[in-house]
Amino acid sequence: MIIDAHSHVHDPVANHIALLDEAGVDRAVLFPTRPHPERATDLAGLRREMAVLHRALEGSGNGADSFARAQQELAAALAAHPDRFIGFGSVRLDASPEDIAEAVARDVVDRGLHGIGELTPPPGGAATVEPVLRAAHDHGGLPVVVHGSAPTTEPDLHTLARLSARYPSVPLVVSQVGGQHWMTAIELVRDTPNMYLELSTANIVFALRLAIREIPERTLFGSDAPYGDPVLARAMVERVTPSGEVRERVLGATRLSCWDCEHPLPPVRMAGPVGGWRSDG
Repeated sequence: MIIDAHSHVHDPVANHIALLDEAGVDRAVLFPTRPHPERATDLAGLRREMAVLHRALEGSGNGADSFARAQQELAAALAAHPDRFIGFGSVRLDASPEDIAEAVARDVVDRGLHGIGELTPPPGGAATVEPVLRAAHDHGGLPVVVHGSAPTTEPDLHTLARLSARYPSVPLVVSQVGGQHWMTAIELVRDTPNMYLELSTANIVFALRLAIREIPERTLFGSDAPYGDPVLARAMVERVTPSGEVRERVLGATRLSCWDCEHPLPPVRMAGPVGGWRSDG
């Protein structure tokens, strides 16, 4: 099964389904979203949608109404295509720990969603994720996805690794290969057993090649659609992996194993230079 580990609700949803079909992707993890860049028909429209994104990434624009609309859009997409989407729910990081715990129970667990994300702490504010990790732990280890590209800082990635080590039952996924700090992200994920690295929107193919070589068991194919394209994202993963076990893991099997901890996949041993691959697992 091919699983896109990172996508956002599209408007219209049918366009997203068409992209997944074109890419040969069976299912996609789906996050709620406030900006909709896919709606833009010109540069001015795109600027408006990207301004919404930038406010969210900076920690502003987190009003209750915008969160409610995003959750409603997510619910509609999941109801329309339950066989294609794997729903994740987000929570406000500026709420109290008690309110965050309540939101995880009400908006994620009670709605039958599979995890939490994509969380967007403000730059320098990765510590605000801790109450979410605590709540995820309390509900049996729900996976948590955190935005990894700009404006996430290198110290933020270190903070996420330290927090992840406190909650070893919670799979913590850093998205977008950690952005410009991709080498640090690879090292931190490699050295923290319950962290995963999602591979979307990488603009350096070498970053994907190294990430998969260093942590073949905990790297995840993702597109970040509509910001990325599932067809191109899959092609890039296939370009830097051999056919067979490693590619199958990255394209979906690792994600399935992450959710099914009672039946984890066996380890993979890889050898050879970065430009050449061998799997002995």
